[in-house]
Amino acid sequence: MTTTPIGVALIGGGFMADVHSRAARSAGARIVGLASSSPESASRAAARVGAERAYDDVDALLADPAVELVHVVTPNASHHPLTLRVLEAGKHVVTEKPLATTLDDARDLEHRAAQAQVTATVPFVYRFHPMAREARARIAQGEAGRLFSVQGAYLQDWLLTPDDDNWRVSSDEGGASRAFADIGSHLCDLLEFVTGDRLARLQAVMSTVIEQRAASGAVTTEDLAGVLAQTSSGAVVSLLVSQVAPGRKNGLVLEVHGAEQSLRFEQERPEELWVGRRSGSQLMLRDAEQLHANAARLSVLPAGHPLGYQDAFTAFAADTYAAVRGEQPDGLPRFADGVRASRITDAVLASSRTGEWIDL
Repeated sequence: MTTTPIGVALIGGGFMADVHSRAARSAGARIVGLASSSPESASRAAARVGAERAYDDVDALLADPAVELVHVVTPNASHHPLTLRVLEAGKHVVTEKPLATTLDDARDLEHRAAQAQVTATVPFVYRFHPMAREARARIAQGEAGRLFSVQGAYLQDWLLTPDDDNWRVSSDEGGASRAFADIGSHLCDLLEFVTGDRLARLQAVMSTVIEQRAASGAVTTEDLAGVLAQTSSGAVVSLLVSQVAPGRKNGLVLEVHGAEQSLRFEQERPEELWVGRRSGSQLMLRDAEQLHANAARLSVLPAGHPLGYQDAFTAFAADTYAAVRGEQPDGLPRFADGVRASRITDAVLASSRTGEWIDL
């Protein structure tokens, strides 16, 4: 049997349009078209990503019956209004994180997606690394034992100097939180996904170390954030998120400590999972024959042929499209997970203002 490729379109023509289009194509979709901030911008971006056509505006994109699903890859402040239009058109949707710049708007989108009865997902793609799934399976099956503590970090350096600038530093375009909403959301999602344990309360501190940037001027969003937290099971959590850590390009690290095993996953070394034991620690390399079933499912290349970020994104896209066709892929991040990320970000912002512990 053959399945007609799902027709997808993109709203937005920046860096993430490149990533989403590569994932969509690799996952077997047909990239019908792209709309951007102007017809000229759309034409340039459509040619770059290999879309079949450029739309003059979003209305033309949504009116095209060939478009079944829309990837919203625009600046954060536009996620809510654009996603709302996609849902009102009755189309399936992938919306970049953060799902919205306020918790109320994120909840509104979750509610509207449920009413529309469409597939609506958020690309928390680090869930789709096979070795992250292996860590999750080991914890779920009790191999790590009772969870004691979690240590995590997401460190970058792309906004290290005052000359480094981007729309994300603006609270108008990016929202009240920058570093935490942008990359801390990935870290917290991966933590809760891998451990199966939710953050129950937290205390946070944020810092804006570069208060003036070349183009944006005065900056109010944070460059880094530190979070102390406790999970529902009582595990102690410490997290550090920074976009001003020299030499760190995309240093997402999650280390979990249980009574029997510690597990450490590093996004920049995605083929590995460190398994710590009191005696006989092990550096486990990806090999489908040695992995639990859900990790093996995502191990689409033979051992020794590295899988990375773009492969994880492709797996996310493939599972999203499978859900559109009526399947129920395990671990697919939906709008409820986007709301959860917004709730945690809201708590981090509140705690950083008051210095108090915030219950989740």
